Amino acid sequence: MPAFAPFTLTSPDFQPRCFALVPCAGVGERAGVGGPKQYHPVAGRAVVAHTLAALQAVPQLAATLVVLSPGDDAFERHAPDFVGERAWVARVGGATRAESVAHGLQALQERGAQAHDWVLVHDAARCLLRPEWVTRLIGECEADEVGGLLALPLADTLKASAQGARGEPRAQATVDRAGKWAAQTPQMFRLGLLQPALVGALSDPQAAAAVTDESSAIERLGHAPRLVVGDQENIKLTWPGDFALAERLLTTRCRF
Repeated sequence: MPAFAPFTLTSPDFQPRCFALVPCAGVGERAGVGGPKQYHPVAGRAVVAHTLAALQAVPQLAATLVVLSPGDDAFERHAPDFVGERAWVARVGGATRAESVAHGLQALQERGAQAHDWVLVHDAARCLLRPEWVTRLIGECEADEVGGLLALPLADTLKASAQGARGEPRAQATVDRAGKWAAQTPQMFRLGLLQPALVGALSDPQAAAAVTDESSAIERLGHAPRLVVGDQENIKLTWPGDFALAERLLTTRCRF
């Protein structure tokens, strides 16, 4: 497996690099597609194959690491084009997303990534990703002290729900949407900040349950990640209807 030679902070060639990390060890039970949703076919390709094609088209990325479950023997069959010196795989996935990302960060270190390098964590199931969105995120965050993530200001009215007499959900209150954003991925943070943030959260069961993305782990340390405007199409395939929507969108755009 190719690895990058480490830089030192005093090296004349010193420049933080960007690595993509794609946690791909989930089972996707809510998707209702009869197997891991990342391997479900959409517009002629597995979901994850679309995702990786977009990342491989981003020239600023030194490499992309896919984190699989230890027993995954299907990935290469579903993503046959993910090859080359910038295409890395590590079968070190954990029981949760946070565990998989933490293990993936360790795998990046073993391949030469340094604490000052940037890591862009992206959901395998966000297969509508466009390279230009990643480039925009890098451009807006590479000089930031903390890092940031793609996100969208909320436009819909939000409702808090309560259970009705028959167990049905009912609107209980309207939630103020001012200042609220829907988080997307990639989420971009320095390896040396993200790794201890995740390890610290995973050591506390209550904190681990609240860490649903990388930004939440960073926020737990008191940092304020930058919000970079994303795109409405950057949806995460979660429910059965999402796959039909992705099919329509992907069939109307050019492939990478």
